[in-house]
Amino acid sequence: MSVNLAKGQRVSLQKGPGETLTVVRMGLGWRAAPRRGLFGSRTRHIDLDASALLYAERTPSDVVFFQHLESSDGSVRHTGDNLVGGAGAGEDDEAILVDLAHVPPHITQVVFTVSSYTGQTFAEVQNAHCRLVDESTGVELARYELTGGGPHTGQVMAKVFRDGNGGWEMQAIGAPAKGRTFQDLLPVIEPFL
Repeated sequence: MSVNLAKGQRVSLQKGPGETLTVVRMGLGWRAAPRRGLFGSRTRHIDLDASALLYAERTPSDVVFFQHLESSDGSVRHTGDNLVGGAGAGEDDEAILVDLAHVPPHITQVVFTVSSYTGQTFAEVQNAHCRLVDESTGVELARYELTGGGPHTGQVMAKVFRDGNGGWEMQAIGAPAKGRTFQDLLPVIEPFL
């Protein structure tokens, strides 16, 4: 059963007593919102990019994004860059797989961001979502809807982090930012570490 996350809400990633998740997929889906013009509506392509930043406590250790598709240790992998979106409310346009069992012990959190590489604001995007899926079963565990659009071009979406008991939790962050790449979002990430 999927949990619809509200901004700041946390959800445990434990399956049940004695069961743990091994691989999760953070999926991102979106559609460009049609624009009304003199000659009717038209849709402009929007290139959103999903990134995952690996932190050792509060120190950046590695990053996975469209130009670096796999973490140095191989535990986090981006499935590839989608330049136009289109899946929207249903499926994912970009995905990042996190093999929780193989994330090195010094990595305490993985932060997921979305940025508009082409510079359009989120007001020009519709049906955008971020979701966490148990990759072994295909079951959606949690979903965070990017509602309300807005004048920003980036968003710190969510993070998965060690819970101190050997498990992992997810927290929806939903912090808007201005930026075309994950580097532009680093100052916005800092308060959520």
